[in-house]
Amino acid sequence: MKTLRWALAPFAAFWLLPSCSSQAADFDLVGQEVIRLLQNGHYARMEFDQKMSERIFDDYIHDLDPSRIYFVQGDIDEFSTKYRSKVVDLIISNEAKEVARLNISMAEVIHRRYQERVKERVEAIKALLKDGKFTFESDAAIMRDREEAPWPEDSAAANTVVKLQLEAGLLSEQIRRDDIEARAKEQGKESPLKDELPAREKLAQRYERFLQGIEKADAEDVANYFLSAVAHSQDPHTEYFSARESEQFNVDISNKLVGIGALLRAEDDGATKIEGIVNNGPADKAGELQLGDRVIAVDSLNDGNWTDIMFLTIDKVVEKIRGEENTEVALKVEPADGAAGETRVIVIGREPVDMKEELTAAEIFVYKNGDQEIKLGVVKIPQFYFDRDDRSRNVSVHVEQLVERLKKEGIDGLALDIRGNGGGSLDEVRRMTGFFNGSRSSVVQIKQTGGQTESLNAGFRKPLYDGPLVVWTDKGSASASEILAGALQDYHRGVIVGSASTFGKGTVQQILPIGRYLPVWSDRNRAGGLKLTIQKYYRPSGSSTQNDGVVPDVHLPAITDVLEVGEAYARHALEHDVIPPASRFKPLPKDNLPISELTKRSEERLKDSKDFQYVREDMTRVKKRIDENSISLNKVKRQAETEENETRRKARNRERRERFKAIGEADKKSFSIYRLTLDDLQKETLPIVNHDEDDQRHMRRAKDDIGDLDDTPEWPSGIDAVKREGLQVLRDLISLKKP
Repeated sequence: MKTLRWALAPFAAFWLLPSCSSQAADFDLVGQEVIRLLQNGHYARMEFDQKMSERIFDDYIHDLDPSRIYFVQGDIDEFSTKYRSKVVDLIISNEAKEVARLNISMAEVIHRRYQERVKERVEAIKALLKDGKFTFESDAAIMRDREEAPWPEDSAAANTVVKLQLEAGLLSEQIRRDDIEARAKEQGKESPLKDELPAREKLAQRYERFLQGIEKADAEDVANYFLSAVAHSQDPHTEYFSARESEQFNVDISNKLVGIGALLRAEDDGATKIEGIVNNGPADKAGELQLGDRVIAVDSLNDGNWTDIMFLTIDKVVEKIRGEENTEVALKVEPADGAAGETRVIVIGREPVDMKEELTAAEIFVYKNGDQEIKLGVVKIPQFYFDRDDRSRNVSVHVEQLVERLKKEGIDGLALDIRGNGGGSLDEVRRMTGFFNGSRSSVVQIKQTGGQTESLNAGFRKPLYDGPLVVWTDKGSASASEILAGALQDYHRGVIVGSASTFGKGTVQQILPIGRYLPVWSDRNRAGGLKLTIQKYYRPSGSSTQNDGVVPDVHLPAITDVLEVGEAYARHALEHDVIPPASRFKPLPKDNLPISELTKRSEERLKDSKDFQYVREDMTRVKKRIDENSISLNKVKRQAETEENETRRKARNRERRERFKAIGEADKKSFSIYRLTLDDLQKETLPIVNHDEDDQRHMRRAKDDIGDLDDTPEWPSGIDAVKREGLQVLRDLISLKKP
């Protein structure tokens, strides 16, 4: 369960938006409409038969209890007999109202049992934390991943599993604290744990917060859990969105919000802490809300009607805070600088919040070699965002503006950084690909349910930039990012540099507001939405990116290469396949890019790179840990593991400090870095990058005393090993393509 929520970051955020009606929809009707839309609109047109019923049931149970520690075998047997083969019939039956309504009541019955089991386990945990004795001397171990574990036979067996889980958690917490205390002592700093509760009390709070979140689930939450399982039965990217999630999704894809401009985090004791404040945002301008303040109640309309938010899930807290532009919200906070028990009421007017941190930006690296200069442009594209109401805020417009300025600055080569870019608008990536390929090219092929294919062109008349080009990818590059990387690779237009492959999402989704399809007499306000997979897409060469992703031309080892991350590991992922190349697919000559020589040079550097040597060592350890799937409950063994890790960390840090110092000095002599954001476009001279100041330009954040104990040396010039090698590949490309 995530506890940190941005008021400003896409795909990981709950933005402060206008709130919606609190009246619940008729989720029986919503469920029937979801099934109908899936039957008639999903790309795969799967049969909603007994097999599908079993899949939905299994997914619902899995989503509630993925580690198999709350439900017992008797629960699973009982619910399987009643519902497993009948889920679809119960949802779509029209025989009688009481039968038709069983779809949501079935979910409610299962969820109530889940609540009961969670309460049983948490009560057992709290009793153990209060009176239990843990010696950490046995040779027992627990599974890291319990997805394939058998269900506990009964509550006693479940409590035994939970006791072992608790013992592992308590041991991990004690070892963590010992490590923090040791680091603080070594560095001559005051312990950041001086005000922290004892480990047992801290864990008790954590479990209590989890229990409270489960017990306070409303009808919308229960429907969301169940209908999400119904949607995910088709493929990983067909999703049901609750009303809250629908609003959040709209913010994510537009990078636009109205709110107070704060980063919130759930605290174990039930409060919500202010972790960050946007510079020049509403809260910042009001001046009263401070970093570290703890919100305990919210008056959404500032009319005297307070809501106690203690132990509310973070998304519900944000929903209480959000509202319309030019309205006010009142927060009751425990001030960070106040006395124990002191509270203060702070009123903040809601306004549009500038999300510059999540917009596309660029850098220019100017390398000097005697009297010669080489200029490299790097454009970081965090996602393919778009604004339905204001096209000037679309990502392709921003990239176009940045590339034009980079050309004006006389760059010799360009890198597109789409690492961690999870996708976005198909129209935006089509237009953007045309910046480098021109309109003559097919960007992507779209395949419909019936097998018909359509080739979509770039939508940009002539190339905006035709110089040397590389694209940096990783396992987090998905969907639209894979369209861009795949098209540039197919046309031999750009060199792809990154981890073993991109994510592997090769499907297209459409958002359907469920309320639009409900009867006119029904309440449509909080019916939610369905993100429906309607097409598959293929590269111009005909290969799907589904499951396989885009394999780089120049591979840089990464931990994700050995993790089960990506579409191929997702439940119910559609298959990879290949169709004929697009009719207008005419790639540049293959020797347009010296891939062999670039790979050879990169491999030679990586062979001698200490940083990539460390990555390979870590990959081996991570793979071994995954395969073993075991966590020891013996303190001596765990301390030995910790000491081994700490010895390795210190040795690496010693080596890196010496090496990084030399690299940093060499960097000062060999290149300079200039910042280019959308705010810098009209500046006559671009500013030099200052990492300390730039990190605080958009948001100031709460001090992290524990994080400050991390003495790992910072990357020279702020450039990590992957980015440094990516820049070197671009420099090689420039030198090899020169006449």
